[in-house]
Amino acid sequence: MKIAVIGTGYVGLVTGTCLAETGNEVLCIDIDEAKVKQMQSGEVPIYEPHLDVLFERNIKANRLKFSTNLEEGLAHGDIIFLALPTPEDEDGSADLKYILGVADDIGKLISDYKVIVDKSTVPVGTSDKVKAAIAKHAKVDFDVVSNPEFLREGFAVDDFLKPERIVVGSSSERATALMEKLYKPYVRSGNPIIIMDEKSAELTKYASNSFLAAKITFMNEIANFCEKVGADVDKVRIGMGTDSRIGKRFLFPGIGYGGSCFPKDVKALHKSGLDNNYNFKILDAVINVNARQKLVLIPKIESHFNNDLKGKSIAIWGLAFKPETDDIREAPALYMIEALLEAGCNVIAFDPEAMPNVKRKLGDKINYADSMYGALEKVDALVICTEWSIFRTPDFRKMKDIMTSNTIFDGRNLYDVKDVINEGFKYVSIGR
Repeated sequence: MKIAVIGTGYVGLVTGTCLAETGNEVLCIDIDEAKVKQMQSGEVPIYEPHLDVLFERNIKANRLKFSTNLEEGLAHGDIIFLALPTPEDEDGSADLKYILGVADDIGKLISDYKVIVDKSTVPVGTSDKVKAAIAKHAKVDFDVVSNPEFLREGFAVDDFLKPERIVVGSSSERATALMEKLYKPYVRSGNPIIIMDEKSAELTKYASNSFLAAKITFMNEIANFCEKVGADVDKVRIGMGTDSRIGKRFLFPGIGYGGSCFPKDVKALHKSGLDNNYNFKILDAVINVNARQKLVLIPKIESHFNNDLKGKSIAIWGLAFKPETDDIREAPALYMIEALLEAGCNVIAFDPEAMPNVKRKLGDKINYADSMYGALEKVDALVICTEWSIFRTPDFRKMKDIMTSNTIFDGRNLYDVKDVINEGFKYVSIGR
């Protein structure tokens, strides 16, 4: 099948590449000329495990191409994916200007039947707005479908190629048949393609992310309470997670969630509720608790240094909002860094992938190390913000030789408390 993907961010590029992997002819469109040239030369503009292999293979096979020309993309594709940004607006709502702007252009340019697919995470009712924007100018038939993505950064390729489920919101039999044909190769093991109306599909994505954010936030609250009463959140987590009604995933406490999805989607669903005279009180709590949780280690750090952080050197391990990505959007590490800088600390950071993005954002406000141990030279404490695998089994003896003070504040509970204490460190974690 011939596919066009408008937008080459995380979702668009993974979507386009993975659709090409099953033999489709894919043309990706982006207005960023430098980025398009970069991709045309075979360079992947984002870090996502395994994407580079598929990217290179499908470019060589001539199944994956890139352009800045929207008209070219519309002429090429029978199915047009909109994978455009929906940034958080000032009031928490999702800003639809990019999607609706492209929809307006599509109406002016299409010359035969197209299926327009909302792949971006959008509020309930967006498909109607996209349909109206296209219909203003279109002189041919078209259908608008909602097809939310459920891709985890760091696992996006596997999630696309082996989805747990595919959700398609469509009121058109013609469009539904095309979407089922497109996705059939990805569900050969029997995982479902779930067909529903457009509004239900749009809400499914927000509801899923908001529920997971609430689950994480609940465990963070339990972890904070564990510290008050002397319980161990690791034991509580295991006791809860073995209940099949609850499950083991998303029960790990820490310094809050970040990224491009959970923070934005929770706020957008909350705002959609208010717009329809409904107050999601649970989401109120999730938003407020997560904001506090990102800085939950700061009082502990201040207490350790007798409320005088001025001139202290603090190492940060991990800058991305989660491991296996270079994405720093709403990353807890950035909030930690801001608070430490305001207190007068010198900060030196290391992350395997995210440092270039942080450098673009923070410049020389902090220092950057070439290695995890390089960040520890003569520092007064280490703060762990992201659970990268390389941080899980460090050489503690080497760390003691390098650091001025053997102190670790662990925002991701990477280590066994007794083991680290036995290595001669002061070790402060979450809920233990």
